[in-house]
Amino acid sequence: MTDPATVLLCYCSCPDAASAQAIAEALVGERLAACVNRLPGIHSTYRWQGAVSQDREELLLIKTTAERFDALKSRLLQLHPYELPELVAVPVQRGHAAYLDWVREATGEAPQDC
Repeated sequence: MTDPATVLLCYCSCPDAASAQAIAEALVGERLAACVNRLPGIHSTYRWQGAVSQDREELLLIKTTAERFDALKSRLLQLHPYELPELVAVPVQRGHAAYLDWVREATGEAPQDC
């Protein structure tokens, strides 16, 4: 079982900039991700419905925690235009401690106003 505080790097491909931007904004805005990097201009080759296909896509690199992953996955599946969206999460084994702490803080509960 993964520690809930484990930082995850998630990969998700999108068909275009508009859907990638909408997903990124929703995930960060809803504190499901601390940061989402958008990498435009990737070329994907894949097997789908018995045929080899190729498409241009935009790749999202999503930083979150294991604790927030299920909620992130649920929201991403609501927003994503693909029938079967790619979502792969890889636990971060090492990194800059202050950055990893920031990811945990940014995906935690929002501070309450006094």
